[in-house]
Amino acid sequence: MTEDRTSVPPLLDHIVVATPTLEDTVAEFERATGVSPDKGGSHESLGTRNYLVTFGGGHYLEIVGADESLPHPDGPYPFDLDTIATATVATWAIHPDDADATVTRANTAGIPISPLEALSRRTPDGALLSWRLTQPTAGPLPFIIDWQDSVSPAASTQARAELRRFTLCVPQSEGRSENAEASASELRMQLAALGTAIETETCACTSDQPRLCLEVSGPAGIWTV
Repeated sequence: MTEDRTSVPPLLDHIVVATPTLEDTVAEFERATGVSPDKGGSHESLGTRNYLVTFGGGHYLEIVGADESLPHPDGPYPFDLDTIATATVATWAIHPDDADATVTRANTAGIPISPLEALSRRTPDGALLSWRLTQPTAGPLPFIIDWQDSVSPAASTQARAELRRFTLCVPQSEGRSENAEASASELRMQLAALGTAIETETCACTSDQPRLCLEVSGPAGIWTV
């Protein structure tokens, strides 16, 4: 399978889909695409676990949910797992060649990026996977990840599907306000400072907030979030 490179933001590392019903969402993905996601592992400090699908080219999909075998973290679960009702494209990550320099550049430009923090998890075969990342935040801005000496799941994951579309969907309106245009312009500048960009499209939806939209395909068909 070949991915639609026009849907791949520069420096894309992975896309995060958060779900309150992890096993159900994984089963839904398999029914829709014919691809069975690989078990990833547990993030003990976060109280979560994940399944993975590679897109090739250094990009992959992470489907994440609460790990009921772990204690609830001291604070809320990441990715709004305490409150979301359905599977949602929560955020995305980029992997610049120099993560530290990118964080410094972002801070200089006034972009709300946190310092890089260490995180790890065990793979199903017991290997320790370690990386650094900035704190993921809700909204269209990606977080930064640095795999250091670890092998990215994009290379180690066996389950493979095609990334058909990854865009920022902006609600339709009678006329875009000056504030909306200013916000879109600011986002483009922030993404450019991070070395990336994302396609935008208008959509008819009940929410008045932009949202990340995803299409993944496999031998059986297309999965849309």
